[in-house]
This record gives sequence, structure tokens and C-alpha cells, in this order.
Amino acid sequence: MAKKGGLTVVDDGTAPTPMERVEHRTVEERAARGRAARASVPRASHAAWQPADDRPDPIALLEEQATTRVQELVPIRYGRMMVSPFTFYRGAAYVMASDLATSPRSGIRVQLCGDAHLSNFGAFATPERRLILDINDFDETLPGPWELDVKRLAASMEVAARDNGFAKADRDSIVLTTVREYRTAMRDFAAMRNLDVWYASLDVEKIIAQVRGQVDPKRLKLLEQSVAKARTRDSMQAFNKLTVDVDGEPRIVSEPPLIVPIESLATDRTREDIEEELRGVLRGYRRTLETDRRHLIEEFRFAHLAHKVVGVGSVGTRAWIILMLGRDSDDPLFLQAKEAQASVLEPFVGRSEYRNHGQRVVAGQRLMQSASDIFLGWQRVRGLDGKERDFYIRQLRDWKFSMDVGAMVPTGLALYGGICGWTLARAHARSGDRVAIASYLGKGDAFDQAIATFSRVYADQTERDHEALMDAVKKGRIKAETGL
Repeated sequence: MAKKGGLTVVDDGTAPTPMERVEHRTVEERAARGRAARASVPRASHAAWQPADDRPDPIALLEEQATTRVQELVPIRYGRMMVSPFTFYRGAAYVMASDLATSPRSGIRVQLCGDAHLSNFGAFATPERRLILDINDFDETLPGPWELDVKRLAASMEVAARDNGFAKADRDSIVLTTVREYRTAMRDFAAMRNLDVWYASLDVEKIIAQVRGQVDPKRLKLLEQSVAKARTRDSMQAFNKLTVDVDGEPRIVSEPPLIVPIESLATDRTREDIEEELRGVLRGYRRTLETDRRHLIEEFRFAHLAHKVVGVGSVGTRAWIILMLGRDSDDPLFLQAKEAQASVLEPFVGRSEYRNHGQRVVAGQRLMQSASDIFLGWQRVRGLDGKERDFYIRQLRDWKFSMDVGAMVPTGLALYGGICGWTLARAHARSGDRVAIASYLGKGDAFDQAIATFSRVYADQTERDHEALMDAVKKGRIKAETGL
């Protein structure tokens, strides 16, 4: 390992492992595997869920997660989860992973997102500068049973629809549409050639063209305006919003506790020491990039660093924004380095094969996404407190935007649910046995109906868990900061 002041780049042993021998079954054998799984784990069995008699206290699970996080930021996480049952659900991936530990499984594994709720789907730019929609959060990615992602997505639709005040019939339609699109898309992928599956993607312009006659003109215009705005969300826009000029040099703004520049955290270090340490970290990160991207990022120099609070479930983990400059101050690049802890799925589906959790995230993201950020890489760092932590790095903004779920009407959320269902199926089809999964799902709606029933039951539980969080704050068991 190479030590640079108080910050150390650690040799994390991420050398490639030997390729395992892959068994190539015929299409007929793979389909038979799915039918056999259907016999042993009926599709209707996925409807059944009830809290176990010894179900762990959901607040205790959140407190367990908090032990490895920045303690002064944990109340912000709780405050964001308090807003509604849906925001609670977004932050409660660990709770749901525990609840599904003994749920029915067909035995067919894929690369899981691990936290496939509807707000973890969004638009971003491909290297070819197309705007596509895909899964965009992989903090919990891990190989495991495909059903876990489907249930996480479907239940999120039910919870979000309740938050929007939709009637039961509309909620059922939204969930059924989501799962039906997953099932039919998987059957389509099962019939496709391998390369066609690998190249499949969902272009946002094509989505707009497809829904043009299905939504009213006012909402279509709002969608088109959101797409146009997304194309402005890049490093230059972040630079104008997040930096100020200090003695002729751009510096990231200080907005504590949400944005805190490095010099406010490392008060015992000189600026020169901090910059030298960060250069060492960036050199290690560069080695995880493809050679052409490595050359590109070497055209940028380090300018500034700040801690930034992000998301709901991620609040309290260490997330940094890194300002880099190219030919001049009109050529900025903002990177985000986000801490990667062990996946919440590990206790229930097995440990990762990667010793570095940043590499776990990157590998899962590259496998599941149709296109990934050109600066996606990883690093292990010994921080200012002397502890080693894993990080993954990507661009902070690159035409990224997410749908405003709270503003959707029932038909809009159903359309979006179908898009998410298709996208999740495509991600699973890239890594798992799509023929076996399609055979298991079948042509009918037995699985769809079962997941709709599960989603209603689990949404009820989410509402109870949200109330438990509110009660824990009220009684002083935990502290929450709201409005941040």
C-alpha cells in the first residue's frame, strides 16, 4: 500500500479471478428447468407473506445500519424517512431484505439490483450522448433470487400509489402492469439472441414517441420539458450551482451539514497536504478505468473536495464530490465518490465474491445497465480517522433525472411501472437464465396476481413500520432532523 499523509490508498486485492467453467444447456433444458421450478415453488406461493413471530424490530435494523455511518448525519436519514411511508420504504432496503429472507424462491439466480424501488430508475446519458432510462442505483447489488427485485419494485408501486391517494382499483392496475411488463419482456428476451439482449436499451425519445397518444398534451409537455432540462444537468451546471470563486480559484460552496468542504473537516491539514493525498487516491482510482478513460481523466487536475449528503437510504454513508478542471475553469468535471458498504442482501443470499465493495457495485452496475458512466471505477481508502473504506466513483451529473412520482396520475404511474418492469427484466436477462425465468413465469397472469397480493400486504406492513419510526422519534429512542 502507498501512504500519503493521513490518507492511504490500500492494496485491496482486486485482481481478476479465474473464469469458472460455464455449463451450456440447450434451450429445451433451460425451459424444463423453469417448469420444474414452477412445480416445486408454485407461482401462487409468492402471494403469501406475513410478519414472522420473531420478526426483527425494523427500528433496531435501522439502528444497526447506523453504527457504521457518520453519526451526526443519521438523524437526517431518519428525518427523510419520516416524511411518508414511501420515503420510509426507500430507506428500508435492509428491513425488506430481512423480511424476504425465507420467501419462496425458484432457485434461479441473477445479478440483483438489491434495491429496485421505482425511484432507483431514471434517465442518464450514454457515452454516445443518447438519453436512456435504466436502473441507476446499485449500492446493494449482489447475485441472488430474481424474485427479490421484482417484489421490491412491485411493492414500491403499491406504496407510492397509496402516497398519491389512488383508489384500490388504480393501485392494483399499476402493480399488475408493472409485473406483467416484467413477465412479457422476459418472455421476449428468452426468444432473442444473446447479443440482441445485450444491446437492448430504452431510449427516452422512443418512450415519448410511444406514450404520445396515451397522455394528455399538458403532461406530455411537462415530460418533454423535463427531458430538455436533463440535457443541461452536467458538470458545467453543477459547477455554476455548487462553486464560488476564492482568490481566482473555484471552490465548492459550504452549506453544512449537507455540503462540507474538506478543509472544514480536516482542520489539522494544510491545503497542500490534502491535495497531495487526494492525488494519490485519484491515481489508484484511475487504474480501475479502461485505458482510454484513464487517458481522458488524466487531462483533468484536482481542484477541490467536499462531503455531500445524498439520497434517503444512503444518508450517513460517506459521499464526496470532487471538482476537477480540464483546459480551464470553463472545463469542469464533477465526480462523486460514494462509500460502498456490504450489501444489505449479504446476510440472506451470501457474501460478495469481491473483496472491495466498490468493485462489487461497479461490476454489478456494468452487468445490469445497458450503458454505464465512462468514469465508473472504485477505490479503497484509509481515511482521516484511520479506517479503511471502499468507494465507487462516477460522474456527479450526466444528464441525470428522475420522474416526479408524486405528480403522477394513475395512468402515468402505470405507464412508468411498465417501463420499470421492462427495464428490470432486461437487466436480469443479461445476467441470469432468461429462458428458465420466462418458462417459470408462463403465459398467464398467475405470478402477476400473486405479486399484486404480496404488494398490498407488504404495503400494509410498511405503513406500520413508518408509524413505528414516528413513534420511536416521538419517544426519544432515536433523533430525527427534518427539512434537510
